[in-house]
Amino acid sequence: MALGRFPESGPSDTRTDMKEVKILGSGCANCKATYKVVEEAAKAKGAEITLEKVEDLGRIMGYGVMSTPGVVIDGQVVHAGGVPDRKTVEGWFS
Repeated sequence: MALGRFPESGPSDTRTDMKEVKILGSGCANCKATYKVVEEAAKAKGAEITLEKVEDLGRIMGYGVMSTPGVVIDGQVVHAGGVPDRKTVEGWFS
């Protein structure tokens, strides 16, 4: 499991608009590509996110995702199966 936070902020940051993003998958090439496109799109849009890789099959199935990679934002599945295109991902952070 890996966590990332974008953009950098100090400990006194009290904003509540940060999105919690999880990439669901086994660590395959498509999962890694999805992580990268989400990370890059969030940075490009100036979105503050926490980014987590979820590779545990039980946790993935708990979201009802049967085809990976999956993307969960603030507890809601927004994508499953295949690498989402950059334009779609940027729309998640608009």
